[in-house]
Amino acid sequence: MLKKQFESIWNQLRAKKAQMADYLDDVRLQNLRGIQDLKIAFPYPVMVLAGPNACGKSTALFACASVYDAKGGNEDASRRYPSDLFPSFKSEQDGIPFDPVQPTVLELSYVENSKRQQMRWSRGAKGKWNKSFFGAKNANQPKRSLYIRTLASLTNPGEVRSLLQMGRHAIAPSPVPASLLALAHRILPRRYTSLALLASSRRDLLFAELEDGARYSEFHMSSGERAVLRLSREISSLQNALVLIDEVDVGLHPFTQQQIMLELQRLALRQNLQIIVTTHSPIVLESVPVEGRVFLERVGDNVVQRETFRDVLQRAMYGRPLERLSVLCEDRVAKAVVQGVMDELAPRLGLSAGDLDVGHDTGKDEFPQHVRTLARFHQLDGFLFVLDGDGKNLENQVRDAAVQSGQSIRLFFLPGEDGPEQWVWDRLVARTPVFAEKLGIQPGTLKMELDQLQQSFSASTDKKSEIAKQRLQVLVEGMGRDITAVCREVSRFEATSPDGALIEFRDQLHDAIRDWRSQSGND
Repeated sequence: MLKKQFESIWNQLRAKKAQMADYLDDVRLQNLRGIQDLKIAFPYPVMVLAGPNACGKSTALFACASVYDAKGGNEDASRRYPSDLFPSFKSEQDGIPFDPVQPTVLELSYVENSKRQQMRWSRGAKGKWNKSFFGAKNANQPKRSLYIRTLASLTNPGEVRSLLQMGRHAIAPSPVPASLLALAHRILPRRYTSLALLASSRRDLLFAELEDGARYSEFHMSSGERAVLRLSREISSLQNALVLIDEVDVGLHPFTQQQIMLELQRLALRQNLQIIVTTHSPIVLESVPVEGRVFLERVGDNVVQRETFRDVLQRAMYGRPLERLSVLCEDRVAKAVVQGVMDELAPRLGLSAGDLDVGHDTGKDEFPQHVRTLARFHQLDGFLFVLDGDGKNLENQVRDAAVQSGQSIRLFFLPGEDGPEQWVWDRLVARTPVFAEKLGIQPGTLKMELDQLQQSFSASTDKKSEIAKQRLQVLVEGMGRDITAVCREVSRFEATSPDGALIEFRDQLHDAIRDWRSQSGND
């Protein structure tokens, strides 16, 4: 389970933190880009700065880059001085706008060679930056590899023209390191047989070859694939470095966001990295433990850090939990039947609304393809598949789709041989007095409506399943009810009553949910 993989790496990185000889401990910003006074600590080796737009995430990230006199890293490594990170436009001509300069302070606490140090950058009204070390003698700016990048940065038209000129020269492509290829495989759902780099001067171009023989340059890659491959190339071999990534989620599928965060933490563990990223994505935020999350918010003319970010607030304010169980049904009536069963199971299993998703509007013939897609992204263990009773002939196809991917699925069938609408109709006929009371109508009235509609539709030439759908729809509309509410009420009773028709189905779901919670560590 993905959650167990995250929890394992979290515990290892927590232990790793105490052993790191070089480490940025915290940063404090005063009077910079609308931040009056903000201090951020970094207690976990991989930190996520989150929050809405214009809340200071990127400003805080770039401030971290000013701590090191960079050695190595990427081509942006030279941007280690605040004057490069926070430039101000000046003009000596009247009538041309310019950036006002105000006194600014950046204070950074860090560990160098296992010794704690402090450094301050200060800027006066004239705009010049100076550094000091709080009176420490013979202190110098620490040296460490630095990587700073935004995944949103794309090649501009001028660079494209320059790259195209490379085709006029004889340049031999060079293979990329195996570590890059391995990292790309773990993050992206594609399988590369090779990756090559065509380089000239300071320009380079990636080429990929897939298992099916397809070959293409990064001109033909999606923005997400290109971003991941570029990032992989630049950080896969870094050692003992500070890695700063702005907008790490941009252009990436939620699954890829999870995978890239998992691999970043694995890299941090193996290669002694400290990583700080910014994001708008709840998926990225949930990919690190609570102590690795910093949530910033602009309040008036200042930025503040929300110190406490408990799970209940996270669910309410910032998206879904990392691990939740999803149930896939065929249509809204099937969904209502499943929800009725869940109404009975939820209290018994201690399920909350955030633990479960029930989806629908997918034909039974599409289930094998859904299974293959989810298997490709390693998501099958978080799904229950529920087919209508008339879909049992597809069981082998659905299960085979999982087996072909080396995985298994949890597959269930609603009761009845002719679809859930016919099953609900049959229950209304079998327990007319009970459901008449629950629906707030007279038993005689409900029985009369059932009998009349049964007679009216008896001569229909449509398929039996279509007749059942139309007949039930006419019945509930005549009662002024919603069809999903009626089906859910019938299902809830049949899952609760000792002699209910959904007891076996209920128990199957109960066992499946219990197993899922045990495997995912959600007990």
